[in-house]
Amino acid sequence: METLKNGPTARMRLGKRGEDIACKFLEQLGHRIVRRNYRAGHLEIDIISKDKNGLHFVEVKSRVEPMAASPEENVTAMKQKKIAAAALRYLNSSKDLGVSGCQEVFFDVVAVSFKGEEEKVEWFPEAFIPLYL
Repeated sequence: METLKNGPTARMRLGKRGEDIACKFLEQLGHRIVRRNYRAGHLEIDIISKDKNGLHFVEVKSRVEPMAASPEENVTAMKQKKIAAAALRYLNSSKDLGVSGCQEVFFDVVAVSFKGEEEKVEWFPEAFIPLYL
């Protein structure tokens, strides 16, 4: 396993590649990327985007085939809770003009699967609704 001392690990490179692909995919759908890799302490949101419907907090899951479970299945209830907590912090502290005027907030998942040179992107809009904030 590579170490951070020697640069990003293979897992980190895969995650960044998946996030880059997810951003391009969302932009093709009409989203404007507001933030990437937003951090609030130990909490993180991969992508924050905005479209005509509102603000999207997007979790990106990248996997190499074959895989035991589909990428979107790895967004567990605990992960959803952390994303929702990070989103709340973002909304409460954001002075970002990009979020002003948003009336709706969505929690989406983008799954990126790699098989050799092939990549498959699946978007799960409104993948979950946090009920525990």
